[in-house]
Amino acid sequence: MSEERRIRLYGTETAPEPFRILRAGPLEVRLENGNLRYIRFEGHEVLRAISYVVRDRDWGTLAATISDLVILEEPGKFEISYVSSYRNQGADLSVKAQITGTETGSLSFASSAVADGVFETNRCGFTVLHPINGVAGEPLEVEHCNGAVDRTRFPDLIDPWQPFKSIRSLTHAPAPHLKARCRMDGDEFEMEDQRNWSDASYKTYVRPLALPWPYVMDAGQEVNQSVTLEIEMSEIEGESVFPARHGNATGAVEIVAGEATKSHLPQIGLLISPEDTRSAIEHVGLLEEVNPAALLCHLDPTLSHGLKELENFRSLQDLFQASYDLEYVVACDGDLEAEFQNLASMVKRSGLELSSIAVCPSVDRRSTPPGSEWPECPPLSIIYAAARQAFPTTKLGGGMFSYFTELNRKRPPVSLLDFVNHSTNPIVHAADDDSVIETLETLPHITRSARALIGKDKEYRLGPSSIGMRQNPYGSRTFANPGKNRLCMTHDDPRQRGLFAAAWTMGYASAIAQADIYQWVPASFTGPRGIVDEANGSLWPVGEVVSTLAALSDAKVIKCDCVGADKIASLCVEKDGEVLKIASNLTDQELEIACDDPTTLGPFEVLRL
Repeated sequence: MSEERRIRLYGTETAPEPFRILRAGPLEVRLENGNLRYIRFEGHEVLRAISYVVRDRDWGTLAATISDLVILEEPGKFEISYVSSYRNQGADLSVKAQITGTETGSLSFASSAVADGVFETNRCGFTVLHPINGVAGEPLEVEHCNGAVDRTRFPDLIDPWQPFKSIRSLTHAPAPHLKARCRMDGDEFEMEDQRNWSDASYKTYVRPLALPWPYVMDAGQEVNQSVTLEIEMSEIEGESVFPARHGNATGAVEIVAGEATKSHLPQIGLLISPEDTRSAIEHVGLLEEVNPAALLCHLDPTLSHGLKELENFRSLQDLFQASYDLEYVVACDGDLEAEFQNLASMVKRSGLELSSIAVCPSVDRRSTPPGSEWPECPPLSIIYAAARQAFPTTKLGGGMFSYFTELNRKRPPVSLLDFVNHSTNPIVHAADDDSVIETLETLPHITRSARALIGKDKEYRLGPSSIGMRQNPYGSRTFANPGKNRLCMTHDDPRQRGLFAAAWTMGYASAIAQADIYQWVPASFTGPRGIVDEANGSLWPVGEVVSTLAALSDAKVIKCDCVGADKIASLCVEKDGEVLKIASNLTDQELEIACDDPTTLGPFEVLRL
């Protein structure tokens, strides 16, 4: 693929990580940068991944340098060995790895790690990912480190904490005739429900979070770990044991509209940060072209935002009419009533007319992991009461300006609010293309769990939800990305400027279409997480998608089925008496679409049929 084409697709000339498929009879794995993904047996996904992961004190993933790679593949067996190296704060960690897979369904991944100096890390060792589709809520057998066995289930609604601790092995049925036992040795493992962060997996990881972090590995200390998978088969008479593989369909993909639902598409909003207001005003013509129903104005007094920033929002309001919603970070550094009365006074002086105000304590923008102490903060009920007193006739929202994780762990007194909000971000734990696309699988789980938390009748708002991360609740900063790489926790993801973000955003719209979201903010207007190519005064491809969705705000959602592929996001709606179909190609391959005027949907393209 040419550099020009990669830039068009991904916003960067950097190629996706190469991989290799290895097979041993019915066992299949994908080897990618030393780790294993999509572990399948007879075509059934058994595990999403087995990875050796090293993280720094900000939970950033350290890049591995692979050397001495040897791969042997025979009809009934494959073997892989290599050395991976990691560098952090002047120390180097060397990890020898050995992987073996056989046609009987046996897979082992062993490691031996040694540092040449004091090596600081938050986590160093294996993580095992179980997929969520066909697994959520299903039976699970957990063997603990003391030998005790629990027969339980994978969480159905998203668990805010670790559902299982002190794990030695996990056994589940990836298909009715298969039983898979995954054993983890070398340390104490525990599981977290990664759907909290929109990852499409349950993650079992090394070293309990209740232990101190960061911690250090001493020079010369050898740390050995291993993961072993054993698959047992039983015969099911009269049934095929191989799943359908829609992704390899040779025929055209058909988008079939079904019955009308009771759901409507959300109103579309765009985020306006104080530093981007001037650019928004300069590109107000494009704002009118996109025509979002709402603008979400961010104000953070801990960054000295105040009257000037509100006046700038008012200047934009003079040029573009929409609902202006204030997202206010509560400093909580003194008298709450005085803080909100001062805010109300500044809003009045600025002339900004607000449709709503959402509030979140500043300290709650930082995650409180399991085992950590909650930061000092006034009760949310007192914060909401002070906000309501200062803005008695304005819609009041609360929740989190970060992600569902934080909302799930600190649940607000919903009865005191007019709406509840949270965001999502797809690059918290992994930033490769496949992982970002996989986060779309998780959105129905998140919205269903959020509904269970906030109630079916409470107004639910979602976003901002761009690929780039606007804040990092898990560390001291988001990460700069001058190399335009696929980087976890960066505020500037290059794919925002390519077709990739357009396809992913339409996939997001499809995934939340029946969740009864009142308002969704898919991106900023300008800036690195925006929809505008500021240099050329035009919309990025994601901007064209957001414009389409904005025009469909409040349209009735029609049930939609995609026949012939499993990597197509489809959306059917009724608008002005007409049923519209939209398809989004979530792959880097061309797909043929069957419709009245048959057409080809290119890599990461979005098409209105």
